[in-house]
Amino acid sequence: MYPERLKRAREAAGLSLRALAEQVGVSHAAIKKYEDGTNTPDSSQLIKLAKALGVRGEYFFRPFTVQLETEVEYRKRANTPEKLLKRIHADVEEQAERWKELANLYPQFPVKPFAVPVDVPVMVQTLDEVEQVAAKVRECWKLGEDPINELVDVLEEHGILVIFTDLDADSKFDGLTATIEAQPVIVVAQHWAGDRQRFTLAHELGHLMLHGRLAEDIEEEKACNRFAGAFLLPATAIQRQLGQQRRMIEWQELYMLKHEFGLSMAACLYRAADTRIISSEVMKSLYQQFAVRGWRKQEPKAPYPQEQTLLFKQLVYRALAEGWIGESKAAELLGIPLSRFHSERKLEGADAATHQ
Repeated sequence: MYPERLKRAREAAGLSLRALAEQVGVSHAAIKKYEDGTNTPDSSQLIKLAKALGVRGEYFFRPFTVQLETEVEYRKRANTPEKLLKRIHADVEEQAERWKELANLYPQFPVKPFAVPVDVPVMVQTLDEVEQVAAKVRECWKLGEDPINELVDVLEEHGILVIFTDLDADSKFDGLTATIEAQPVIVVAQHWAGDRQRFTLAHELGHLMLHGRLAEDIEEEKACNRFAGAFLLPATAIQRQLGQQRRMIEWQELYMLKHEFGLSMAACLYRAADTRIISSEVMKSLYQQFAVRGWRKQEPKAPYPQEQTLLFKQLVYRALAEGWIGESKAAELLGIPLSRFHSERKLEGADAATHQ
């Protein structure tokens, strides 16, 4: 047994030593000894530990294969609990391990390495130049100026892995960027509305494109916000929709922009000011009205559809079809019981086509 795995699983489950001990029926000191490696649980205790932590029994016996490399960049709110960040970190490392294990099964893994386009400027002096970087990335990736309907697919196509976590129930976490063996990883929350997921994905892409290229007087977070807006809703596109210059904008216009380009109404309002379609005074006035209406917490009418990733699951089934793994390993990689995997493989059950 690898004792570090027990600690990671406990942190991912958000349990204290005492809380886990109560579920297993031992003392918290015993759990501490298991995690320190000074004592080893017997087979019955291992079964209880696996059940309490929601993992398969073999999880404790797999060697560590990955660690999140470089400094992990969290976009978090000031009141984000450290306990939540530990849970997310452990969850991401577990999912990343499964990615690496899957990659090692392939003679040639069909996810290409990530690279910043060669045409991206070495130095960015102003926020307006950030707009040019976003435009250059869209050009190099052959995205044109149309809406990006499946942003996750675009990122994965260019070597950026996307991981969804379902641990942030209170919306206290705003994203994570890390590197696993030179492969960038962006993490977002599964339950967020699609426009928030997309802005976070684009913001974190901004970090990958702009890091080390910004002039000293430019705040990187602000630059990445500008990049995200420009990448999802280019200046030429919003000017085509709203015109070159306006004295006022209707709420319905922002709502339609949101559902065409997958950017929140608030972010579309900022884009109108960034591109000088409206003045900063008009933007502030509208944003005040926005806040009064309670739209900062929840924007009106239908939310934008959530993003999803199918790449990992597709590659698991491809490995199964090629005979590189069996059903048990496929179920383990997908993190589901073997009985459920059998059902999904036969396309039985309501969620067979949508499980991530």
